[in-house]
Amino acid sequence: MSAPVETIVSVTRFRLRPLRFLPFFTLHTNRTIAQTRKAEGFLAGAVRREADLAFWTMTVWRDENVMRAYAASGAHRKAAPHLIEWGDQASVCHWTQHGGELPEWPEAVRRLREVGRPLRLKHPALDHAERGFAESKMSYGMRL
Repeated sequence: MSAPVETIVSVTRFRLRPLRFLPFFTLHTNRTIAQTRKAEGFLAGAVRREADLAFWTMTVWRDENVMRAYAASGAHRKAAPHLIEWGDQASVCHWTQHGGELPEWPEAVRRLREVGRPLRLKHPALDHAERGFAESKMSYGMRL
């Protein structure tokens, strides 16, 4: 029996600032999800939405190269520049693990709080740099 393969996990959290951006954000999200499902090296993923318009992604990739190639192409590349204007909180973190299974959401939240990196935004919330997001209940979630 072979040892589990080392994979990379990516977690993002983005909070939409004004509700008026929701239709555009939804359109880009749907396109990005479709791209993710077909991406080379994509192993597993999940998304969730919280009541305060915070959106999470958690994906598992074969390696960092395929993850970065995905992020720099297609729908993801087209959507990313808009987030700078549309959000007031945005963070990302990555870590390696053995195997291609998705971690549980509490682990993703913990990692993002502890080692996440805030992304540059035009209109950041006061607690954005400290990743000071409140605990919120998931209002919707799905596996990719």
